[in-house]
Amino acid sequence: MGFELALESVASGEDAIHEMFGESDGRRIRDRRRDPAYLRSLTEAAKLINRVSAGTLPFHYMKEAMTTSDFPLLFADILDRQMVGEYQETVPTWPTYIRRGTVPTFQFVSRMAVDGAEGRLDRVAEREEYPEGELEVAEDRYRVFKYGKRLDLSWEAQVNDDLDAFRNLPSRLARGARRTENYIATSLWVDENGPSADLYEDGLNVIPGNPELSIEALQEAFSLLSTYTDEDGEPILIEMAELTVPPALMVPAQNILNAIQLELGDSTDASRARLVTSNWMKNRVRLNVEPYIPHIATGPTGQTMWALHANPNSGRAFAEVGFLRGHETPALYERAPNARRVGGGEVRESFEDDSMAWRVRHVLGGGLLKNTGGQKATVASDGSGTS
Repeated sequence: MGFELALESVASGEDAIHEMFGESDGRRIRDRRRDPAYLRSLTEAAKLINRVSAGTLPFHYMKEAMTTSDFPLLFADILDRQMVGEYQETVPTWPTYIRRGTVPTFQFVSRMAVDGAEGRLDRVAEREEYPEGELEVAEDRYRVFKYGKRLDLSWEAQVNDDLDAFRNLPSRLARGARRTENYIATSLWVDENGPSADLYEDGLNVIPGNPELSIEALQEAFSLLSTYTDEDGEPILIEMAELTVPPALMVPAQNILNAIQLELGDSTDASRARLVTSNWMKNRVRLNVEPYIPHIATGPTGQTMWALHANPNSGRAFAEVGFLRGHETPALYERAPNARRVGGGEVRESFEDDSMAWRVRHVLGGGLLKNTGGQKATVASDGSGTS
């Protein structure tokens, strides 16, 4: 009846229009009433509403037929109500540069490394005793924890949810679990000041001078990675590297890696020729944009820091994110109903208060593999340009 009264008011005099819509909106409707096309649209709307009200047409016919552009004043409260689109979830990048593992219990787990006896063989003279190799054992430890969240929804909220605002509550919880993974993984190697002081040390795996991201700085990073040796003094081979940057450096990083050719050298020194070469980094470096870097490194370095990691699948990793065995993915639950209708029929609501509830559980943790050689698998710069 509200629709019909509104249409009748438009067709009647100015007093009815002003009484229904107010002085300002009423004046706009009064002016449009002189437009024949507008009056035809109102007539069609009245017929459609009457048929829906009488039950001869389903309600969705009216929702499909009417738009805000047709009746911006009459039906704004009904037609302009819509759900804002969900935020797009970022695809997790951490598995490309951090090892993924499983653990059997909530207790601490050990990650062991045995080094030694892999170096070059010694020359052995006639009847000379073979030299004995030495083995060294290193260990890193971490444990997993339980994370979760719960949502409760009243029966009244479900009934009033004509916009399907609550249809995706379980997927919201699952998205929160994935974001928890990203945050925990990033916090293993990033702290509030940039590259984590627990992992990166000056003179070891901090790029000298903390340069801004550039092709020359990437050269320095590769050079530093190439200097590392294992416990036997043998070179550590890095076949593929993972460049990880905050969102603020995505464009500069893409420009470097997608350039057709590279120009190297000092452009300010006329006595030194610039070296032009094809962009070999395309096949040696993969870009990872990690959105949680600036949320953990809350200072200026959260926008400028960057790191080069050895691929965890081709050698030792600098960190591991572990999941409880058998529970490697988020577990979603819906509260089972504890009621039934008299006479039969399925219900989903609680007997006590008509509510519904969902929860998510995710079991994970992580740790640095620093003692087992992880520091030699990554180098970083805070991008400040200062030592």
